[in-house]
Amino acid sequence: MTDGRIIFLHGASSSGKSTLARALQARIELPFWTISIDHLRDAGVLPRARIESGEFHWREMRPAFFDGFHRSLAAYVEAGNNLIVEHILDTPGWHAQLAALLKPFDLFFVGVHAALADLQRREAARGDRQIGSAEHDFKTVHQGFTYDVEVSSSDRSVEENVAAVLAAWRQRTRSRFFEVKQTPGEG
Repeated sequence: MTDGRIIFLHGASSSGKSTLARALQARIELPFWTISIDHLRDAGVLPRARIESGEFHWREMRPAFFDGFHRSLAAYVEAGNNLIVEHILDTPGWHAQLAALLKPFDLFFVGVHAALADLQRREAARGDRQIGSAEHDFKTVHQGFTYDVEVSSSDRSVEENVAAVLAAWRQRTRSRFFEVKQTPGEG
């Protein structure tokens, strides 16, 4: 079986990654999964009630959880699955780890942007985000990254963003994702 492909959507919380992922999945000519931490959280894989009660401590569980998530992406793609990954590379070392794990694969790196006012409005409307995380992400998550293509959910419609991503993806060469640089907080 041939290794799968990855379209990696990176942007602030509430920037429109999930909306873009679903729209891409509906239009792209190959079968792609969409996968994110939110999917795992919403599926109930974590013992949330016990974390919220203080019995288990998320800060202690978090490194292993994300390490497993990152490693699973490589396993899915190696098995021949195509992935649209929604992620926020907001922790030192994650980009370097993923670049090493995903280096053998066809990866396309998409920067997903949105205006701060839109991020704040969406964050408040969702109700499942810590208020202020979108603003923090807005100021930090794109620092040090060079993308294969960039889109904005504030300046373009979903359809325009899908068209831009697909046009660039179809003409892709080696991804800029593998140009590992220091990310905020690393060093």
